[in-house]
Amino acid sequence: MIARTTGAAIRGILVAVMVLTPALYLPVSSTNGTEVVVFLAILAFILTFAEYNSAFPSFIEFRDAPPVNRLRFVGLMSMVTFLTLICKNAYAPTEMTRFSYAMGMSVANVVDFPYSPVRLIVLMLPADAAQPLVELVRVAASIAYMAALVTIASFAYAVKLRGWPTGNGAFNVWTNLPLFDPTKGGDVVTRLQRDGRLNICIGILLPFLIPAVMKLLTNFLLPISLSNPQTLIWTMCAWAFLPASMIMRGMATLRIAGLIVEKRRAYSTTESTQTA
Repeated sequence: MIARTTGAAIRGILVAVMVLTPALYLPVSSTNGTEVVVFLAILAFILTFAEYNSAFPSFIEFRDAPPVNRLRFVGLMSMVTFLTLICKNAYAPTEMTRFSYAMGMSVANVVDFPYSPVRLIVLMLPADAAQPLVELVRVAASIAYMAALVTIASFAYAVKLRGWPTGNGAFNVWTNLPLFDPTKGGDVVTRLQRDGRLNICIGILLPFLIPAVMKLLTNFLLPISLSNPQTLIWTMCAWAFLPASMIMRGMATLRIAGLIVEKRRAYSTTESTQTA
């Protein structure tokens, strides 16, 4: 009980620190911006602590199947940290911020090519956007997208080479997939495979679709002002992290479906041997 509470508190604090990071290093755009950020950090702490301190799952998936959520957190925290340093370079440059911006420029020169998701993010900007803002958005999008790709590759390594989740003991579908109802009609394997492929397909398409949808919505709604550094950071993180999280969920779901098939095959072989 003490170990669970301590672990839940540490997770909650880490999530709260991640939410606070941009506000701690970058200027706040509004008078009540600090209060809003602090409220969101406290809310994130409470939700994370309540989820991991409870013996019964609610909405967070794979809470007992590391390293899924750990990789998600590290990936998102990396995005937030690097983008905060890159944005801070425009206000109070230091050796660290200059190095982060230079690294971002190097990454942008690799991932920013015609029809790439990063190029679509840049084209989403208004035609009269200032060149420094265009470069900042280009670098931020490149870093976020590369961090998402590294996170996906890390989980693929855990699945293919480390045999996730078999190294963590028995996989409990109820605690790790609380939103999946195995009794809701149809074969479990078929449903898991369908959900996994759907998540992967949507995750691959979202980085291309989100900029196009946001560009279309500017004709009807006020466009998002990416000139605000905190807005830029969270917009780029959401654009990159959401598809990466969906792809990881799809890979995990397909892996679980494969384990169920293997278990059924082994059980069928055992039954046949005993009958013979």
